[in-house]
Parts: sequence; C-alpha cells; structure tokens
Amino acid sequence: MTVAETFADMQAVLGHLVPEFELLAKAELAAEINQLKAELNAVILGHNYMEPTLFYSVPDFKGDSLELSRKAAETDKDIIVFCGVRFMAETAKILSPEKTVLLPAKVAGCSLAASITADDVRQLKARYPGVPVVTYINTYADVKAETDICCTSSNAKAVVESLNTDSIIFLPDEFLAKNVARETGKHIIFPTKTPKADDEIEYELIGWHGRCEVHEKFTVEDIDNARRQFPDVLVLAHPECSPDVVEASDYSGSTTAMVKYVQNHDSPRFLILTECSMADNILAENPGKELLRMCSIRCPHMNEITMEETRDSLKYTQYVIDVPEDIRVRARASLDRMLAIGAPVASAD
Repeated sequence: MTVAETFADMQAVLGHLVPEFELLAKAELAAEINQLKAELNAVILGHNYMEPTLFYSVPDFKGDSLELSRKAAETDKDIIVFCGVRFMAETAKILSPEKTVLLPAKVAGCSLAASITADDVRQLKARYPGVPVVTYINTYADVKAETDICCTSSNAKAVVESLNTDSIIFLPDEFLAKNVARETGKHIIFPTKTPKADDEIEYELIGWHGRCEVHEKFTVEDIDNARRQFPDVLVLAHPECSPDVVEASDYSGSTTAMVKYVQNHDSPRFLILTECSMADNILAENPGKELLRMCSIRCPHMNEITMEETRDSLKYTQYVIDVPEDIRVRARASLDRMLAIGAPVASAD
C-alpha cells in the first residue's frame, strides 16, 4: 500500500480527531512499517491503549492482550510485534514459543506487574499452604509460573468461583481483589498490611498491595463533577479502579467490554475511566458520540510504544522477548487452566 493510500485510510477514520499534517507524517511511517511487516512475515498486535494513529494503521489485530496473543498463535507468521507492555509480550511468547516476539520499547513495563515477584508468591504459598493461587494476567511470566490459575478482569469472578475452596490467594491487584470480594461476598485480608493473626486462614480472599498507577487515580469526586456538568453521562470504570469508583459508575468492565458498551448504547455521552488513548480510539469509530476523558491521566508505559519504535523493532529485530522454557511451561499451565473453565476471556486487561 502506498503512502497516499495509507493516508486516505487513516484520514477516513481519524480525520475528525487528528490534524492533517500529523496524519501525513504518520502515514509515511505506517507505510514503511507495513512494508517491513510483509517482508519479514510478521504480525503486529495493537492493544486498546495504543495512540490512535498507530492503532488504526499498522496492527493486524486490535484488542485486549490475551485475545491478541491467542490470535497471533493461530497465524503462520514468524514474528510477533506486540504494541503493548512487557507482560503482554511475554504472554504471547508463552503461547507461541516457536515465534520471535518483539516489544518495540525496552522500558514498557507495568506498575501492577512490578508490584509482585515470584519469590513473593512462594512466600505466600508457604504462609498459606494448600491455598490455591489466582493471579491476574497483568503479571510477568515467572509469577504466572508460581500460579495455579490465571484470570482476566472479565473472568476473575468466574475463576474464583470455579475453585470451590474456602480460601483463595488473589494477586496482585488490590482493587480488583476488593471488587471480586464484593461481587462474591467473600471476606478479604492483605497480609502485607495486616499483622498475621491466628485465624487469618479463615478469611476467604487473601490479597496483595499492587495497583495500576492509572486506574488508582480516578475518584468518586471525578464522577460527581462529571455528573454535575453532564447529568446524562454514563460512567464506565475499569475493574482496576477502586471499589468506591466502581460502585459509583454505571458500568464496570474490561477494555473490550467498555468498547462494546459504548457501541451498543444510545446515550450521547460517556465518561471512560481508563487510559485516555482508548477513549480516542472508541471515538474514532463512534463519531456521533461524545466521550469525556481525563487526559491528564496517561499510562507512561503504554506511551513508550510509538510508531517510530514499532518501525525500529522490525528494522533491527528489537527488543526480543524470551521466557525460559521451564518457566514458560508452568506459566502456560496456569493460562490453560483458566481457558479450560470456559469463562469469558475476550478481555485480558
């Protein structure tokens, strides 16, 4: 596809959002990326949090991290370029060990994934012997390897209920754990914040102190301010937001679930409490709707992924994601157990 054709396609979707001069510059990059992609037999995955000009120009698949990884595993491509953060690229490698997996930015991390280590999990398992460990997919491979079963934000409740045990260790997101506890009626403790008590094993959900540095910043006051200014607004909150924010919202769901909610509801106005770029991406395909967002709150890790970095990733085969085989096999088992219960997995984050 020529630069002119690429520009025309981008302008058709983004013309009402992005200035023409920016689209022209990005179209040149996109054309170069797509040519490299074809030459190298690569597939590009674009997470919902990518900037609009990248999101609507180079990915072969767009959406949530787990579903993207599963789609990539089904292709015959030799190289996977994951436009997301490191734990997502690791998940792609876990599911596609025979493929080369590239992460465009070396420093694209995640505050949630960084909040817990494999050693932390081992210590919790020693403290609570026999208690199954449920780990959110937003974790690194070595943590998944210490886990009994993974979950996503859309199936966390179903995964917890599938275990049929008195106690569960749920890691590492504090707010997601609290939201699951509220949905399931389970009591919850946080060992890192509470001294050990003789009866602590009687608690049904044992959580951790990890938080998403984006979602933890949203407050009920933000919602109240929006409702005062726009009484007809529908508020959508990610499950990584605090329980009081989720409770004050009209709907809570994963990134893909929020996209579908906006598409399927006739309300003219929505407040999206998640990473700001996703609201821009929703707006691109729903120009008749107004999306309020708080663009002072951005994910610094997702923002490391640019079109320039994506081009260089293909051009220089950087940055290669490797997962040691013993860790990969055990991490894969925790993902497979989640998939086996048949709960929704369309959303990973």
